[in-house]
Amino acid sequence: MKVFNEVFGVSSQKRCEMIDITGRVAELVRQAEITAGEATVYCPHTTAAITINENADPSVTHDVLLTLEELIPQRRRGYRHSEGNSDAHTKSSLVGTSTQILIRDGQVVLGTWQGIYFCEFDGPRSRKVIVQIRGQ
Repeated sequence: MKVFNEVFGVSSQKRCEMIDITGRVAELVRQAEITAGEATVYCPHTTAAITINENADPSVTHDVLLTLEELIPQRRRGYRHSEGNSDAHTKSSLVGTSTQILIRDGQVVLGTWQGIYFCEFDGPRSRKVIVQIRGQ
């Protein structure tokens, strides 16, 4: 079994934003020359996340962010964390800090409309994404 590790940067422009990183992950899979296995995409930040969702229609990411903001508003009475980003911590926990993607024939296995997203909940910031690719 081969293991390939890589880190790349992501810069957000807004406080809450979903950034499509599918192409970067797919390129790393090609570079790793692993034809069958899995890729783990991980976000080492407590106010950001990784998810897979539709990437064909940009209104989907808008709607996801809108729903998260309605469910978990930035300004909520009762928050105790003094930095003012308790909502971002909660959103990160709900969405999750990593995802796994299968690799088949040297390519990421995603559905027709799926893409891999870095979810920023406390931007704008410069962040890191860690990708580990394992397989044969």
